[in-house]
Amino acid sequence: MAETRTITIECLRYNPETDSEPRFQSYDVPFTDDMSVLQGLQYIKDNLDGSLTFRWSCRMAICGSCGKMINGIPQLSCQTFLRDIFPAKVKVEPLNNFPIVRDLAIDQSDFLAKLQSVKPYLIPKDPKPVSAGTFKQTPEQMDEYYQYAQCINCQLCYAACPQYGLNDKFTGPAALALLHRYNADSRDGGTAERMEVINSEEGVWGCTLVSYCSEVCPKGVDPARAINQNKINSAKDYFLRFLSPKGGR
Repeated sequence: MAETRTITIECLRYNPETDSEPRFQSYDVPFTDDMSVLQGLQYIKDNLDGSLTFRWSCRMAICGSCGKMINGIPQLSCQTFLRDIFPAKVKVEPLNNFPIVRDLAIDQSDFLAKLQSVKPYLIPKDPKPVSAGTFKQTPEQMDEYYQYAQCINCQLCYAACPQYGLNDKFTGPAALALLHRYNADSRDGGTAERMEVINSEEGVWGCTLVSYCSEVCPKGVDPARAINQNKINSAKDYFLRFLSPKGGR
């Protein structure tokens, strides 16, 4: 039988419809070594307080929906284990820099709008009928963008980004990393359409390269590197406008 111990999980509670300000509520949760923080929250909801609100889905670090501030660090709650925090208590809060919908659930509307703005989908260079078959790539061509394609939209990088915390107009790490993912894809021809986002004050030049976004990313996407590469691309685009009547696009 696995050993059962008890840990204290302190959750931020806030219902904007009824509460004047957030508060913290503590729960004593029995756990075994294989239990994650997410499972601790599920135990609270199932056995102690059914009103606790939080998001989750896959429980396998794939969907990205269970991100929380765990003892002050943006983390996936399904990937963070209670055994690694015990005997200290676990303080769980919603991700920084986002409005709270209720308790640990954030309003994702701003992130989703920014994601849409970078056109995160392939824009083919030339029309190609289905009958012509698939677009082919070499392994080397795939390597150019594969790392950035691992983003799961968990928004931990936005919670870690001091610039987004100061200026919510900043496009932000994940959206800019995904923008780079498609610009770097040999099948894509939409770079010119995305350049407006790259060049804007809210684009790559809004980043101060703290790089905490890359540190907290659970998939190793390294959005700071993607942004830095596109500062170079933005500078090239700026100077090429003076050399070509059609600009650097």
